[in-house]
Amino acid sequence: MTVKPIRVGVVGSGIISSIYLTNMIHRFDILEVAGLCSAHPEHAKRRADEFGVPARTFEELLADDSVDLIVNLTPTPVHEGIIRGALEAGKHVYTEKTMTTSHQSAQALRDLAASKGLWLGSAPDTFLGAALQTARRAIDDGLIGEVTSFAFAANRDNNFLTSFYRFLNMPFGGVAYDYSVYYFTALCSLLGPVARVAASVRAPYPTHRDIDPKSATFGQAISTPNESEINAVVTLKSGVSGTAHVNADSVIEDQHFFAIYGTKGILYLPDPNGFGGEVRLQPNWAYNEEAARPRTLECPFGYADDTRGVGPAELAWSIRAGRPARAGADMACHVLEVIDGIIESGRTNAFVEIESTFDRPAPLHAPEGGEEESIKF
Repeated sequence: MTVKPIRVGVVGSGIISSIYLTNMIHRFDILEVAGLCSAHPEHAKRRADEFGVPARTFEELLADDSVDLIVNLTPTPVHEGIIRGALEAGKHVYTEKTMTTSHQSAQALRDLAASKGLWLGSAPDTFLGAALQTARRAIDDGLIGEVTSFAFAANRDNNFLTSFYRFLNMPFGGVAYDYSVYYFTALCSLLGPVARVAASVRAPYPTHRDIDPKSATFGQAISTPNESEINAVVTLKSGVSGTAHVNADSVIEDQHFFAIYGTKGILYLPDPNGFGGEVRLQPNWAYNEEAARPRTLECPFGYADDTRGVGPAELAWSIRAGRPARAGADMACHVLEVIDGIIESGRTNAFVEIESTFDRPAPLHAPEGGEEESIKF
């Protein structure tokens, strides 16, 4: 049965727009890109010409009754106004992470969307990829028994990144909002909502030397005010607890670690900033020594490459099917409250209770990837 595509207006023409447009145009038949706009019209024109779509203004996209969905790829500080404007115009919205600059404003937008019968979704959508869907199936099937704890650690090198990716120096560009959001979204999609957090948060290097030779400030000190180190204890509403460590004052090659511990084994996950990678199982030898050899799990799901844009596609299928979106507003608002809580705990040196909750998104049921099998049903 042929399903009418959802027509999409894209807002933002930065680096991330290239992979979104590639996948939305060439990979997902449920989406039809109707136009692209940007705060910098010349950038929008270049990107639109590159992909063969019209360059338009935001106002034109909102006034176009044939546009159903706005995909917002702008920096976080301007998300709230764009999302609110789109919702007020009767458009569904999918936005890049984080939804807004605070969980309170995100929850207000979620409530506005609900009041208008509109779908609101947010990145990251990497938990829909092959690796984390394989991990979800392993946990749900009891391969590691009862989950007892979790831990993740990740590093980056702000000495490099803050020169070449200047949005990281903007408000809400620190490791909590820009980087740990992938880990917390993955964690919540696998194990459910968070109850409380306690954290240490640091920003020990308020400036870095600009090492971009093409920059007008090459060799000079540039302001890098955002948090670059977080260490947190995280307790889920299920009672399970674990640790989170993210350090951007380290080396450029990300050294990620992500483990879910259970009574019958340990699950080692790849970097949740990507869609694929190995999911490794270490069974408990006490139950079956022969079967306790570490092994890499078969990943029968699709979306193992860079599939940014699967979130808008899944949201479009949700609209057509009349069901909640997996990368929906409830989990995104909750994850944002967790990150806000970590920042608050770092400021107050106290535990912070997380008030919101959500229902874990449904797993992708069918293997062998492809939109028809993994997303439609």
